[in-house]
Amino acid sequence: MNLLSSMTTFVRVVELGSLAAAAKELGISATMVGKRLAALEERLGASLLRRTTRRQSLTEAGVAYYARCRHVLEGVADADASVQSLRKAPRGVLRIASPITFGVQRLAPVVAEYLRYYREVSIDLTLGERAPDLARDGLDAAIRIGKLPDARLIARPLRPYAMLVCASPEYVAQHGTPLVPDDLSRHNCLGYMYADRRGTWRLIGPDGEHRVDVHGNFTVNEGPALRAAALSGLGVIMQPEVLLADDVAAGRLVALLPGYEPPARPVHLVYLPDRRVTPKLRSFVDFIVARFGA
Repeated sequence: MNLLSSMTTFVRVVELGSLAAAAKELGISATMVGKRLAALEERLGASLLRRTTRRQSLTEAGVAYYARCRHVLEGVADADASVQSLRKAPRGVLRIASPITFGVQRLAPVVAEYLRYYREVSIDLTLGERAPDLARDGLDAAIRIGKLPDARLIARPLRPYAMLVCASPEYVAQHGTPLVPDDLSRHNCLGYMYADRRGTWRLIGPDGEHRVDVHGNFTVNEGPALRAAALSGLGVIMQPEVLLADDVAAGRLVALLPGYEPPARPVHLVYLPDRRVTPKLRSFVDFIVARFGA
């Protein structure tokens, strides 16, 4: 008796509801299905199925044995897949999500580099500030900035997300330069709609952490819009370094409060805990961690 074949036959009989259905799917006769079940029962010394002319049901031994058979067969399938994945080149569509600023400033150029290496892969990249549900949204992976609320996800840490406090030279000339964090309470601080605590800015300095209640006349849900408002001289912004670094280097914006820094935010590449990670996902994860890894 081929034990794995007999276990597979038993599982399909249970799941399809009849010997005839299992025989049709497996491409064997109903008589052969019956022989495999009988051989299993003889080997175990226990009846697995109660069969009548109209229906079948599992015995107590059958319930326990079915669960173990499923576990064994899934293990065999995983072992096969782990070897086959090594032999297959990455190919197919990867569906990725990222926050807007990170996606535009950092991820998109690296995705272009990845696609030059892996020409049989295509990527659908969705940008947005709301954290997606990977399973519900049909995503393979996502970039998450901030704390991870879902411990079930596999998370690969990337370099932390540094932040800057900036304003235009024109704004500073008109309203003065804040010298310590508390000075921000007297400035027009432009708000980011998705901030954890929108009306409070945190900065870390040589004397510890400062929490400043800030106010402003403009709040928006995208960082690039805040950058544009700051460039126009409207007020002070706190945004990612990746968004503002070129403007600071060119003198279009001034980095404020030297010696005081907003806390860097954690960044992770996350994906579902699927034991059968496909070659396309594995190659993408390795590529991103190599470029942005902590």
